[in-house]
Amino acid sequence: MRKIIVLQHSYEDHTHEDVKLIGVYSSKNIAQEAINRLIKLPGFKDYPDGFSIDEYEINETNWSEGFGV
Repeated sequence: MRKIIVLQHSYEDHTHEDVKLIGVYSSKNIAQEAINRLIKLPGFKDYPDGFSIDEYEINETNWSEGFGV
């Protein structure tokens, strides 16, 4: 069983929602180091709580149910 760590940033303002895939990492510590660097940059510093770190197993379907409109 092999896992990857996905770092994303998202925010919602009055006009839209924005989600950015920041990167895929080998550990949560490395992803956190990326946050520590990015949080000082324009845009990210305005939405510091928008970062999320998620762990996924490789070759596994993580969204196996449909979605509604």
